[in-house]
Amino acid sequence: MRVFHGFHHRDLARACALTIGNFDGVHRGHQAMLALLVSEAAHRGLTPTVMTFEPNPRDYFATLAGRPDAAPARIATLRDKLGELERCGIAQSVVLRFDAAFAAQSPNTFIDNVLVAGLGSRYVLVGDDFRFGAKRAGDYAMLDAAGTVHGFDVARMMSYEVHGERVSSSAVRAALAAGDMRQAESLLGRPYSISGHVIHGAKLGRALGESARGRGDGFRTLNLRFRHRRPAAMGIFVVRVHGLGKAPLDGVASLGRRPTVDDSGRVLLEVHVLDWPAGLGAEGGYGKLVRVELLAKLRNEACYDSLAALAAAIGRDRDDARAWLATEAAGAATGRQTARDRI
Repeated sequence: MRVFHGFHHRDLARACALTIGNFDGVHRGHQAMLALLVSEAAHRGLTPTVMTFEPNPRDYFATLAGRPDAAPARIATLRDKLGELERCGIAQSVVLRFDAAFAAQSPNTFIDNVLVAGLGSRYVLVGDDFRFGAKRAGDYAMLDAAGTVHGFDVARMMSYEVHGERVSSSAVRAALAAGDMRQAESLLGRPYSISGHVIHGAKLGRALGESARGRGDGFRTLNLRFRHRRPAAMGIFVVRVHGLGKAPLDGVASLGRRPTVDDSGRVLLEVHVLDWPAGLGAEGGYGKLVRVELLAKLRNEACYDSLAALAAAIGRDRDDARAWLATEAAGAATGRQTARDRI
């Protein structure tokens, strides 16, 4: 998939089948819309294209109002969103910066400058609640009428439901906030995951583990940045790591701001692999692009009054993760149907 930041690049395919949205999480409702878009594009000989925004328009307006915490928590990083769009068959994504100039466009200006002149849209697919232009003045009827004038077809897709529940990014956020990872998986159609390159940290995990009796070579961690201040999921999780070898690796991870050791507010995903492969060596994870599936939430983040207390908590988390994984494995071995099997 080709990614364009703006629509002025000469390589952008301008005869396109287009859908527009934030696509945070690329959940099953998004996937159904993208499947329809790809099918229509194939029938019409067009390029399936997504227009999305960074920052999220609700982030922009919340910041403008001086209430940044009013913006929705973020399910996925831009990297993960684009990766899922590609997996759904999208050929090109146009990432637009949502700023004051973009927000001030009238609906007709948006249609003329973006849909027609910018992208050469021939087919536009939107959701049932789609609004556009300054003060959200544009609606489906206006878009449909403009399509008749400018020569592009317009279609609308209604809400998508699973077991009678409307699938939405808000529903995914609620599941993640509650620590209900299986409900999140049901809504997403896959385990919730975060990907990124492993970066160097302060090596505090090794020192913590080495100071805890019986903890071997420490709590070596793989560190990934989450580049938004409010992730939808926070806490301590049982995880599975992909990208460090042929087989995924089980682990326990902290996703949050590390209140005991860091007051910067930076969000970090710190993953401790339970059984580190000897073949990787002590530094074998750095620089690798990994994907971390969050399988179950163990607890919320906590602030401890000493590093010794933090080390003891990490040790308990490691034991709890092993116990959870053993229970899952036992259920699979005996053929017991788990919640994940029923999805």
